[in-house]
Amino acid sequence: MTLGELAGKKLKACVTAAILLTAPGLARAVAAHGSSAANGEAWQGQDSQDREQEARDREQEKRDREQERRDREQERADRLEELYDEGREALDEDRYEQAATKFKQLADMNGANADAGLYWKAYAENKLAKKDAALATIADLKKRFPQSRWIKDSAALESDVQQSTGQPPNIDATDEDLKLIAIQSLMNSDPERAMPLLEKVLNGSASPKEKSKALFVLAQNGSPQSREILGKIARGQSNPELQRKAVEYLGLFGGAQARQTLAEIYASSSEVQVKRAILRSYMIGGDRAHLLAAAKSEKDPSLRGEAVRQLGISHGSKELKELYQTESSPEVRREIMQAFFLSGDAATLAQAAQSEKDPDVRRSAIRNLGLIHSEEAGQALQAIYAKETDRGAREEVLNAFFLQGNAHALVAIARAEKDPELKKTAVSKLSLMRSKEATDYLMELLQK
Repeated sequence: MTLGELAGKKLKACVTAAILLTAPGLARAVAAHGSSAANGEAWQGQDSQDREQEARDREQEKRDREQERRDREQERADRLEELYDEGREALDEDRYEQAATKFKQLADMNGANADAGLYWKAYAENKLAKKDAALATIADLKKRFPQSRWIKDSAALESDVQQSTGQPPNIDATDEDLKLIAIQSLMNSDPERAMPLLEKVLNGSASPKEKSKALFVLAQNGSPQSREILGKIARGQSNPELQRKAVEYLGLFGGAQARQTLAEIYASSSEVQVKRAILRSYMIGGDRAHLLAAAKSEKDPSLRGEAVRQLGISHGSKELKELYQTESSPEVRREIMQAFFLSGDAATLAQAAQSEKDPDVRRSAIRNLGLIHSEEAGQALQAIYAKETDRGAREEVLNAFFLQGNAHALVAIARAEKDPELKKTAVSKLSLMRSKEATDYLMELLQK
């Protein structure tokens, strides 16, 4: 402090003392003015805090709306996949009426696989001897999706329908099974003669069950020629369903060359369903290197999330840790937390729950830690609750204990917690648990 500043401060103190001695009324006015100014400053500070809180609330509402939109899209995608799987299962079990209903619902939703829904609806209608309905459905497919990869199959099906006699078809699969048994036997003894027969089945108008079995027989062969045919189908030579099956078999039965083929298809394809099938095939084949590459470079958020999940399923903790260190997207970081749960990595989740800067990601780590039913996870949650000062994070720990079914930890917190709201939350969780320890504690509360 300079001499001038010191002198100024002393002068100011002297003036203030003089006012207090000689003019008490003026002093009171000055004090009142000071109090008013202080109140004004406090009000301005509170107003600033309120504005900041409102801004945070608006940002949270925006994130919540975006999450709701993604959840709705995911629910729709899940419903489309569910309808397709249920329809195919009904076909495999010769429940054609039910299959036709499921595929009609699928086509009416007008999603990415609506063309597949129309094809299989027509297939089921033909099996039910509903010739006119089948032809009408095929015409609808051609009109709505002229560029569909199901057009070739629908043309073969249309030819079969037109040549039918209108009599109820024989749905006995014995002939198809015998053909495949013969082809499989031929594959073992003379693969060169069997290959063209398998290709004929795959490219013809055979039933879905026959084509699926033929593709499986081909995949098991493991020869360069069979891998070449699988590769062609995986690249999109056939309909999308066979393509996804070929992708799966390349991951299951193929080696390094097959993984390279999948990587090339992934890089060149623009179809989300095909790329998702390849990611799942990487998981089946234990190819975590390509999963990590997709999680780092993929532009589509849903596919990035799928790559992260498949890393978790394949127990790729090392790759997930590497990704977590470099990833900046909060959405992907939350996906990584879930993947750590899928891989059973409680230690890394506990570390993230204590050190993560983003509150939403930290809460996600706590939530997923609660899904791991182990002593290690329970001890980590207890340590987090003891150190945590954020109320939202502590409430998430209580919910994690509830997910674990850890009544012992919740009772201990309910006994020791000084915060009435947190204590109430712990007790409300205990009231939902079917546990003797929880019931005993609730009875203890009632007897007080």
